[in-house]
Amino acid sequence: MKHYPNRIAWVTGASYGLGRSLAEHMARKGWQVAVSARSEDDLKAFASESEGWSGQVHAYPCDITNLDDLKQAVTRIEAEIGPIEIAVLNAGTHQPMRAHEFDANVFRKLTDINLMGTVNCIEALLPGFYKRQSGQIAVVSSVAGYRGLPTSAAYGMTKAGLINMAEALKPEFDEANIRIQIVSPGFVRTPLTDKNDFPMPFIMEPEDAARAFYKGLVSRRFEIVFPWQMGIIFKLIRMLPAPLAFALTKNMIPDDESGKEEVA
Repeated sequence: MKHYPNRIAWVTGASYGLGRSLAEHMARKGWQVAVSARSEDDLKAFASESEGWSGQVHAYPCDITNLDDLKQAVTRIEAEIGPIEIAVLNAGTHQPMRAHEFDANVFRKLTDINLMGTVNCIEALLPGFYKRQSGQIAVVSSVAGYRGLPTSAAYGMTKAGLINMAEALKPEFDEANIRIQIVSPGFVRTPLTDKNDFPMPFIMEPEDAARAFYKGLVSRRFEIVFPWQMGIIFKLIRMLPAPLAFALTKNMIPDDESGKEEVA
């Protein structure tokens, strides 16, 4: 794989998990990588580890739910390192929710972070990208955005929204020489997936996922999906007639009895 000395990337949600692994992979390839998350201490510790790599990690803590904070972060990155060439909008979270636990606050939280947080990042980036008539945005969604899945009503809604948004923006971005990609990972071993108590087929280690992610970034593909097996499975589920799809997803309901009343 080619090295890219002194080219500039910005990765959000980079304090741990896939975002951190991707940022490290890019820095070792020679990129100057600005990393953002809310935890300043974690980012600074990460940046200090990158000394001696081909590239460098630079800490820019910010809150993606705060548009003004994001605009200031982008301004600082471009003033101190240089124009952002690739922005990887990875920050997000997941909170499973059973139907009998339906809670508007969960939807609001995940919408603010996963969906509107990404929207805020794009707004902060576009003035510079349009001025330069260049730039690349990778929006991290999920295979959960392909079809509604039990316990993922809120999470899947936000990820499906990101896919739809990227598809809607692409034709006009193409005219401005701005590339947009949608990234749909399957299961990647992170602190979030470590909390799952169900089988996770084809789960990838963060380092392997980062390599697949990076390969997609430097390609011309609009859609980046890994592992490929999960992409095929979920695209097939999306194509199934509704009765067949629901018969399949019904088997994904967690096997617990919480929320049910005992009958004597």
